[in-house]
Amino acid sequence: MEYTDVAVIGAGLLGCFAARALTALDICVTVLEAREDVCTGISRANTAIIYTGCDTRPGTLKTELCVRANREFDRLCRELDVRFSRCGSLMAAFGTRAEAVLRKKLGQGRENGVPGLELLGPGEVRAMEPGLSRDVTLALYAPGTGTVDPWELCIAAYENARDNGADFRFSQEVRHMVRTEGGFLLETDGRTYTARVVVNCAGLRADAVRELTERPSVRIFPTAADYLVLDDTVSGFVKHIIFHEPEEKGKGLTLVPTVDGALLAGPTRRPRDTAPDWATTREGLEELQALCAQVVPELPLEETIRSFASLRPDPYAVREENGQWVREGRSISSFTVLEENGLISLIGVKTPGLTCAAALGEYVSDMAAHILGDPGKNPRFDPRRRGIVRAHTLSEGDRAALVRRCPDYGQVVCRCRDVTLGEVKEAIRRGAVTLEGVKRRTGAGMGRCQGGRCMETVMELLAEEQGIPPWQVTKDGGAALVRGEL
Repeated sequence: MEYTDVAVIGAGLLGCFAARALTALDICVTVLEAREDVCTGISRANTAIIYTGCDTRPGTLKTELCVRANREFDRLCRELDVRFSRCGSLMAAFGTRAEAVLRKKLGQGRENGVPGLELLGPGEVRAMEPGLSRDVTLALYAPGTGTVDPWELCIAAYENARDNGADFRFSQEVRHMVRTEGGFLLETDGRTYTARVVVNCAGLRADAVRELTERPSVRIFPTAADYLVLDDTVSGFVKHIIFHEPEEKGKGLTLVPTVDGALLAGPTRRPRDTAPDWATTREGLEELQALCAQVVPELPLEETIRSFASLRPDPYAVREENGQWVREGRSISSFTVLEENGLISLIGVKTPGLTCAAALGEYVSDMAAHILGDPGKNPRFDPRRRGIVRAHTLSEGDRAALVRRCPDYGQVVCRCRDVTLGEVKEAIRRGAVTLEGVKRRTGAGMGRCQGGRCMETVMELLAEEQGIPPWQVTKDGGAALVRGEL
């Protein structure tokens, strides 16, 4: 049996940032993750937008955290050495109904304290985004909107939390949890932990984890979405994040120029059971293509290099009816953070969860500190973390100097994204155990060939590090992939 002051369940964005904030306290923090790596659940697939707060209802916790988090995001990314592009956004209308929505969001955003918002006419909009359809009638400009790589952000929070003392335990799914006199007893795959406080960041399973000790009150009913990714050959075609507010009620198009130079299009919205988890649908991809043709008619869709799906954790209040738990009303739009005698649960945190991950981590850390009797600060806490050197971002002279110090940075493994052997080895040293783990840390396999040329080399390096045959290395997890210490 192992003891910890706080057990964090889940190592996605919320769990990693909760752990990071908790390590600023003078306590013992243990993170229990069911999978073999961080960022393998809902954090791995989203729209990558840092919102300003003009989309959220005034006076809510979501709005308070979103506006503050957006304001502090440059500092956060500098601390964690994460790329961040504050490229601004344009919410585009193509008719009177959508124009009314934009005017409402303008007033709401100003009430929320979002700076720089303004409405632009068709000429002003097309001067900023020439590729937009000539049918655009109005746009809401929000200069504070930005984009980040969600994988990079999550991994950075993980590494910083780990460096500050958080103990991450992988392949440790929490199967059983009971309350004890001093807190909680948690049973995982082969281990038992005791904790004074539990922070439940279990993503799509957050409701199930809470119900190990509590009666149901909020449950997650996931929906799914489809995305397209266009190659970096289209870099510059769209300069701002584009939100398409449709004239008919429904989900419009979002276009995001990513920090890698690619272009992200999506998401659709569909029931989860229309396809296996993380699988796209033909209907969804055709819908995206039709929306692109409507909003940005000249966008070269032939430059599409991949598609992917995501899951959205929609939370609903539930009630018991004839022995069954049924959902009530509409999906809960605000953040659901429940504190129940030492169990802190974040259930169904969706947009703008990426924006607010660090702020939510600090929020639950403050709650845990109060429960623990204000244990004081960790005098050795350091909020800074250095990322893996990206050789292709260096000047010619700096890259040559790096290669002289470490020749592995002179051997290119992924030609599409110019990722070197040194970067791949460093990603494995820092914790990657799958092909996807390396991709999320370096970008190897993200380019036009989607790993066709670099996958074999990466697989051999992973196998060598883990002491297993190459055929036991998996793309994205599996029973064969467990860390040596487990």
